[in-house]
Amino acid sequence: MSKATELAAKLRGLDIKDMYENDFFLTWDKSDDEIAAVFAVADALRDLRERNISTKIFDSGLGISNFRDNSTRTRFSFASACNLLGLEVQDLDEGKSQIAHGETVRETANMISFMADVVGIRDDMYIGKGHTYQKEVADALKEGYEDGVLEQKPTLVNLQCDIDHPTQTLADLDHVIHYFGGVENLKGKKIAMTWAYSPSYGKPLSVPQGVIGLFTRFGMDVVLAHPEGYDVMPEVEEVAKANVSKNGGSFTKTNDMKEAFKDADIVYPKSWASFAAMEKRTELYGKGDFDGIDKLEQELLAENATHKDWECTEEMMQLTKDGKALYLHCLPADITDVSCKEGEVAASVFDRYRAPLYKEASYKPYVIAAMIFLAKVKDPAKALEELEAKACNRKDF
Repeated sequence: MSKATELAAKLRGLDIKDMYENDFFLTWDKSDDEIAAVFAVADALRDLRERNISTKIFDSGLGISNFRDNSTRTRFSFASACNLLGLEVQDLDEGKSQIAHGETVRETANMISFMADVVGIRDDMYIGKGHTYQKEVADALKEGYEDGVLEQKPTLVNLQCDIDHPTQTLADLDHVIHYFGGVENLKGKKIAMTWAYSPSYGKPLSVPQGVIGLFTRFGMDVVLAHPEGYDVMPEVEEVAKANVSKNGGSFTKTNDMKEAFKDADIVYPKSWASFAAMEKRTELYGKGDFDGIDKLEQELLAENATHKDWECTEEMMQLTKDGKALYLHCLPADITDVSCKEGEVAASVFDRYRAPLYKEASYKPYVIAAMIFLAKVKDPAKALEELEAKACNRKDF
């Protein structure tokens, strides 16, 4: 029995009916069975492709991507995922659209979706804006379908918002599951989600928030570490606490990076702006005060610079479990003496983990494809089995 067939059988035991014709916004909106289904389908699709079996479930249709912030990995992962399933990708360039001429969100959403099966959106720059915008687009698509404007309702996939980055954290966790030999081996493992110094300002909160909101579902000991003042959204911390109450493990906070790294099985050192600073930036943006935003950025860069000792060095790594913790990063990392003078991680540490980091990133196309698959296929287990049985070659020569 192939791996894909085994995973299809596993799907039959999961309650995932609500994923069909639904959207994917936040990981904590999904049940444990639904999260497990994402991993099962992602791994099955990867297995099929590795064996040169086509995984196309569409012979036409579009995947619409709308990146309101820059991206490399997620942009190409979304395109790869759509192509893997048989969809072509069209990127919405808002600068070339009629949005600047007053076109509403409702109108834009419908106009770009006539033959679309999925819309992926990244909108992570302003607190209280990104998730709200994604919901507004999803509501417009639902209304367009119900009004008969669209012959199908496209699925909306959150490619990063101000609250969560589900495609990233699910890819991170899929990597961790494979690294430790199964989801059952995660219980009791310590992960240090820590702030790290960066010479740039305003990195989104969604990765650390996504990590504490997801990894706490698996009985892990999750530590959130940052200098004083670099807090994340309190409501996401409440999600983490609720997960611990349900699943065991622990969620703790510290202002000491060394304490977080001590005996950690996994470390995730990454820079982010504070929740308070992001709120302030959103307020200034709402007023159109771009001079105020520039001034705030300079103030926060100066504040960042007082915490240059928050770096993932060889000495820090020696504090981890047997000095061999798994190092994670969403990439690109700020690498000291490589991409910047002083940054998040020492060059020697990054170089040692380069291959695992790239492997971590390689799970993202399959995670996104799984989200689309589960939303567009009524019986995903049967579909995987039929793809296996047909065994159509992805390439013939």
